Amino acid sequence: MIRVHDTRHTCASLLAALDAHPRVAMQILRHSQISVTMNVYTQIPSPETYKALDRLAKSLELG
Repeated sequence: MIRVHDTRHTCASLLAALDAHPRVAMQILRHSQISVTMNVYTQIPSPETYKALDRLAKSLELG
């Protein structure tokens, strides 16, 4: 079972992986403090994670 709260963490982490500005992520997640967005919800991916995500995206491309 996936909780709504879990999807918020995923959204924050995906936005960080896509280099979204932290203030934009804060607005999307409707947080009143940037510290909540960055310290509680967001996990900053490592370079290896970026490489894996890139490979995953390419494997999901249609065509």
